[in-house]
Amino acid sequence: MRQRILLLLFSVLFLSLNAQHTLSPKAEISVLTVGPGNSLNDAFGHSAFRIKDGINGLDIVYGFGQYDFNTPNFYLKFAQGRLKYQISKSTFKRFHHIYQYLNRSIKEQVLDLSQSEKQQLHNYLINNYKPENRDYLYEFFFDNCATRIKDVVNITTNNNIKFNLPEDYTQKTFRRLIYDNVTKNTWGSFGIDIALGSVIDRKATAVEQMFLPNNIYRFFEVAKHKITGKPLVKHTQAVYKKKVTKANISFFTSPLFILSVIALIILFITYKDFKNNKRSKWIDVLLFMLTGIVGIFILLLWFATDHTGTHQNYNLLWAFVLNVLMIGQILKNKVNAWFIKYLKFLLIMLCLLTLHWIIGVQVFAIGLIPLLVVLFARYLFLIKHFSGRLKVVSSISSKQ
Repeated sequence: MRQRILLLLFSVLFLSLNAQHTLSPKAEISVLTVGPGNSLNDAFGHSAFRIKDGINGLDIVYGFGQYDFNTPNFYLKFAQGRLKYQISKSTFKRFHHIYQYLNRSIKEQVLDLSQSEKQQLHNYLINNYKPENRDYLYEFFFDNCATRIKDVVNITTNNNIKFNLPEDYTQKTFRRLIYDNVTKNTWGSFGIDIALGSVIDRKATAVEQMFLPNNIYRFFEVAKHKITGKPLVKHTQAVYKKKVTKANISFFTSPLFILSVIALIILFITYKDFKNNKRSKWIDVLLFMLTGIVGIFILLLWFATDHTGTHQNYNLLWAFVLNVLMIGQILKNKVNAWFIKYLKFLLIMLCLLTLHWIIGVQVFAIGLIPLLVVLFARYLFLIKHFSGRLKVVSSISSKQ
């Protein structure tokens, strides 16, 4: 008798769970596109799926891009590109409340899918949300919250979707696509341009452009079913419109302005050093230390991480790693003859960087221009200064 009761309870529970996972014919699946936020990490927006089924009392949102701050060695793994991200799940009410509070727009595209396609997509998300399947290695350009939306739709429709080009589509490099979301002369853009290499200066294909949430929205708007030719999106609506706020961007706090001021100060000191035939060692130590440390940082991003966008970074032409090892020479009043040749080599590297920039091998941060001018001027001064000292020493030695 007890076994029959347990079997009955198990059957009821199984049927109940199965009913919760089975969507009704009235169910809708939509793609939510969240507008950009105020900080760099949310400047590119966000994408998510909404599963709405009034008959089953279901209104939930699945998104890709959540991470756990309590992960052991969180910052190290993040820097290495080895931090595991997760699929997230929340009620639509909570999702809406969060982004309304953050004043970030929400647009919704209801997808025109068959009942079996909706069920497959829902089942796919349920399976992915299981603890054993929830984690994945995030990759900014090729596996993020936006690209996963496209991939899931393709998988659950058996690649039956044709993504047409939007009317205003233009070919762009990955870096240019970043600039569309992060203003050039900002500290966020400055950091991106130093950390990411020439690999992002190639043209992104139409499909690759969908790493941005807003491009998912644009491409989905004109996408069609391959067999029927019907539009993928049934209808679009604005769930929340961002309230207009005053932009808090000032040129006087931008990298270009601040580094220009610093550059003018260093150039003035260099001019005074030249006129007085002396040398301000602290400036040279500062410049060699700065360029060397930044160079080490760039090398680590290139060779010691799994990030794909940090490869082939020609910022190393100005942020020369060996400069750290030259601090000892810089502190001397009389340097070895080979160090002057090293300074000439640094000048050649700066010229090579300029050539890379002109012909489009890599685009560099606009805020770097004052720093590059300072480095060029200071290296020239040091060559002249040390060469003069060596001539004096050589002349004295010959007389003796």
